[in-house]
Amino acid sequence: MFPPASSSTPSRPLSPHLQVYRPQLTSVLSIVHRFTGIALSLGTVPLVVWLGALAMGQETYWAISRLFSCPLGITMLLGWAFCFYFHLANGIRHLFWDIGWGFDLKEVYRSGWMVVGISFGLTPS
Repeated sequence: MFPPASSSTPSRPLSPHLQVYRPQLTSVLSIVHRFTGIALSLGTVPLVVWLGALAMGQETYWAISRLFSCPLGITMLLGWAFCFYFHLANGIRHLFWDIGWGFDLKEVYRSGWMVVGISFGLTPS
């Protein structure tokens, strides 16, 4: 594929492995944004089941509601709410970036911490 490096030409440098890099707020928020998008997609399945149970009648609705009111169900709903608010806030942040606002390093970190704060602040406790 590539011609062999001769002794007269220096070999190209290799990129360092990911373990060499220190995690930064921007990279962590990017990864979390992707994970929250996946979690939101997966979280729509229980939402559709709940809406279907609502349409099927009172007994089915109460059975599904009991599942959502157990500790595991509450934890899942809180996690889904956090994912929703994080993805929304970070998406709005990216919309500002799309129009060219907030690229100064200080602004990037300030808006990143605002996304984290808004996400935790809006998630019901």
